[in-house]
Order: sequence, then structure tokens, then C-alpha cells
Amino acid sequence: MRGFLASSIGVTCAAALALPLTPPAVASTARPALSAEAATRAETVAGPAVRRGDAESYVPGSTQSMPLAPLTPLARDRVVGAPAIEGLSPRDVRHFSLVGVVWDDPDAELHGRVQVRTRAVGTGTWSGWQDVETHNDDHSADLGSAERTSGRVRGSTAPLWVGESDAVEVRVTAQATAEAGSEEGARVPGSGDPTPSDGTAVVSPLPAGLRLELVDPGEAAPAPDDPAAPRPGSLQSETAETAEALGAAAADTAASAANAELAPLGVAQIPALGRAESERELLALRGNELTQAQRAKPYIGPRPRIVTRRGWGANEGWRERRFVYTRKVKAAFVHHTATGSKYWCSQVPSLIRGIYRYHVKSMGWRDIGYNFLVDKCGNIYEGRAGGMAKPVLGAHTLGFNTNSMGIAVLGSYGSRKPTGAAVRAVARLTAWKLGLYGANPRGKTYLKSAGGNLYRKGKNVRLNVISGHRDGYSTACPGRQLYRKLGAARAAAARYQGR
Repeated sequence: MRGFLASSIGVTCAAALALPLTPPAVASTARPALSAEAATRAETVAGPAVRRGDAESYVPGSTQSMPLAPLTPLARDRVVGAPAIEGLSPRDVRHFSLVGVVWDDPDAELHGRVQVRTRAVGTGTWSGWQDVETHNDDHSADLGSAERTSGRVRGSTAPLWVGESDAVEVRVTAQATAEAGSEEGARVPGSGDPTPSDGTAVVSPLPAGLRLELVDPGEAAPAPDDPAAPRPGSLQSETAETAEALGAAAADTAASAANAELAPLGVAQIPALGRAESERELLALRGNELTQAQRAKPYIGPRPRIVTRRGWGANEGWRERRFVYTRKVKAAFVHHTATGSKYWCSQVPSLIRGIYRYHVKSMGWRDIGYNFLVDKCGNIYEGRAGGMAKPVLGAHTLGFNTNSMGIAVLGSYGSRKPTGAAVRAVARLTAWKLGLYGANPRGKTYLKSAGGNLYRKGKNVRLNVISGHRDGYSTACPGRQLYRKLGAARAAAARYQGR
């Protein structure tokens, strides 16, 4: 979500906005286009004809991955040197609720605009065009880490939550930029301005291998002791599906056992504790590491209620089995997911399952990237597996994942203000988790950069103990409105700790 581009970057090509509502033809690399007669027979919703033949029977908990192809504008709109446009014309698909675009090279950047429109299940109503946040590589594992160099990782946009849908249209338009030193900046071919003769307009190529990812979160994974689940020794146990289910059950037990110091196995949430109980928990968990002064006066906030991975329905068979830890938690980075804020809090388990599936299946990460997630109703959710009280290594802030944790507030907060409940939840969570490691929410700390676009690798960087993503990387995340609330979150977290 890199929001701040260099001053030499020009405006996004206005040609994308000038595209006709009638969908352009799709190149031969995509599914073949319908004939004019067939298109006439196809169902029409909100204008464009929807192509049949792409929809299959509904499969809950799945990802549809569709290659994008060049879109050919109408003859009258063709301009020599105009930015490349790839996408898909309107088409029926299996049900999905979350959408994103991925590409082959995780180090390649998509300089351009990604827009989607979707058709709601039930009403048959098409949405307007919605922008998908294009810069997502700054939410990732550190450069050179085993997770980043696994060979499975792809470049990606942020995922966008659209609600249950059964048809989609997408267009990706390359960005026209201005060469450094140009006095007038770029004039975009096809935008109504004459094609520049001085060569100042430069069109960034789109990354190779663009694919549309349509994610259906499915239902919550069944509990390992579900009586309907296959058992070893049955006829079903010979199947690959049963082997996978048994492996997922073992992984589910391991994820739950990582929190055994906090709650019994298999619970859907860990309950809130009072201050005195939280202080006793701190002494039980880390008492031998505390100084005498810390044991006498442990600054820790009351433990908040947190929904476990079991509680939001994680399929533990998707992630890598082993847990990876850092040494401690010195700082918390606050993010927004840029998934949009049009969700009901009752939908949040599905939304998180969608993000989890997108991170693992589409982007190639080892697990969901964030350590915790917070919804607009103030509920807190366990993110990456390994134990909520432990220093689990996440993939959330490129360059600063070591000795930190990532908290993602579900939604987009560039122009929309976060709810007071969400800000208080961030404060409660940081007061407890940072308190386990002796960190003052209103203090400063040093983290060593693993490399990024603000700080070179190896540089010790002084940061707020509660920082926004943009403090460690040049990005718009966590959105201007949420970033403005971090001072209030720091002050509240310190009060919760008794400081």
C-alpha cells in the first residue's frame, strides 16, 4: 500500500475513467469471446452482457484464479502510446466475497489503477466501479527471510471485501508518469490532451502474470473432534482428503496448544482478565525474566477478550506447520487492511478467513501476515499462529517484522474515521501484549531495519513503541484518519498499564 510516490510520478491515466461501459473484447489469451448473437442472448444486468460458461456449482471455501488479458478499446478510442489495459469482461463466476489481483514477481510493483465491479448474490445488482489498493508488498515478510524467498510468494494488491457475489468485471490500467525534469509533467495520451512530442510521458508496464483472485471464505473449519469427520481405519481414511483432514486436525491442535498457558485447548476465545489477574499471569509467564522492580510493579494492562483462530474458523491445514518466533516484542505497528469498511461485524470471521486464504493461497505466505486483527466493533482476533502471548514473527511491516507485532484494523481509513471502539481495542491489546515485554506504549524504542524504502538494511531506527505502518515504510497505511488516532491509543494504553 505504498501511498507516497516520488514527485516525478504523474497522475493516473484518465483513459481508465473514459472507458465505455460496454465491455471491450478480450484478447485470445483469455476465454474466447461470445459471438454477437450469443452476446445478445446473454443475460444483461446494469448494461453490459454477462458471459456465460464461467460459472460452476458453488464450492464453499475456494479460490477462483483467472488470468487477465489485454483489453482492446473501441477503434475511436485507440491512441498510439496509450497505457496498457488488462482485465476481464463481465462474466458469471462461482460465489465469492473477496477479490484481489496477483502477479508473478513479488518485487515488481504495479504502477496503475485496479478497478472491479461485482454483482450481488440474491439482488442481481451490480456495484459501481471500486478501486483496489494496488500497493501491498510493504505488508510482507522481510527481504531475504525464508518466507520471502520460498519461491511461492507473489506480488499482489490488497484484498477488497465485496460481499457475496456471483459475477465480476475488472480492469487494470497502467499509469502514465512524467520523466524527472519535465516542467509541465506528463500529459496522458487518450485523456483529451494532445500526445506530447517532447517524450515526457512514460507509461509504466504492467507486471507479468496478472491474475484475478476471487476468494470464497467458506464455512468455519470443523473441530478435530467433529463426529462427522473421517477416522483412521475407515474406508474413507484411505483417501487423500482424509489424510489432509487428519493433518489439518493435528495442525489445529498445535495452534490451540500454543495458547495453552492462557486457556484450555479448543476454546473459541480467551476471556478478559482483570488487572490483578493479568499481573499474576505476567509473573507466571515471564517472572524469571523480570527485574525486582518489575515484579514489584508490573506495568501491564488487563488482558482483553480475544477470539482465537478456532473462533474465527481458521483451516489450519492451509498454513505451514511450524511456528517461527522472534526474541521479544518491542513495538507494535498499526495497519489497516484496505479491504473497505462495508462489512457487518457478524461477517468478520468470514472476512478474516478470506484474508487468510488470500495471504496463503494467492500470495504464497506461510500464514496470515498480521499477529492480531481488530474490527470496527472493537473485537480482537488472533492472527498468525504460534501463541498470542509469544513473540510470533509476522509478515506485516517490510523491514521491521523482527521484535515487533502487527495489528490490522479491518477496513480502509484514508478518508473514513475509525470507530472509537476500534481505537480502544488497539489500546487494550497493546497495553496487555506490550506489557508482557515491559514496553511503555508512550515510549520510544530502537529496531534494526531489514531493508526497505525508508531505511537501509542494518540501520537502527528510533520509533514510537506504538507506530503506524508508515513510520517504518513509505506507505499510506494505516490511512490518514487511523494514523491521527495513534496518539490517543498510546495515551489510553499507558493508562491501562497504570502509568
